[in-house]
Amino acid sequence: MVYLLLKHVHLTCVSLTLVLFSLRVYWRWTESARLQARWVRIVPHVIDSCLLASALGMVSILGWQVWIGAKITALFGYIWLGRLALKGKTPLQRFYALMGALGFFAYIVAVALTKSPVLGGLS
Repeated sequence: MVYLLLKHVHLTCVSLTLVLFSLRVYWRWTESARLQARWVRIVPHVIDSCLLASALGMVSILGWQVWIGAKITALFGYIWLGRLALKGKTPLQRFYALMGALGFFAYIVAVALTKSPVLGGLS
């Protein structure tokens, strides 16, 4: 029961973090003043903290798995490229960083669904 609650919190946070990241990238591209709003600087950290807490809770129940390590490793790539997508110097740099960040995000989701760090079996 606790695992299912953690899983639902985790999946909700995954969805929220992707939506908010996409919105922030859009605002960056359109040079919107909304990007400077206080809540835009705070809410992603709250969501990501809940995401991390729920992940740690699930790991404490499931135990350590190789695929979890792959997700964590890919998370660092997503964070690095996501930051570059928002703060890169040129539009082209931000675009390539966005594509890379979304690639890492897709890999993380695929690993979570397959429970395998090797995605050769996906069709």
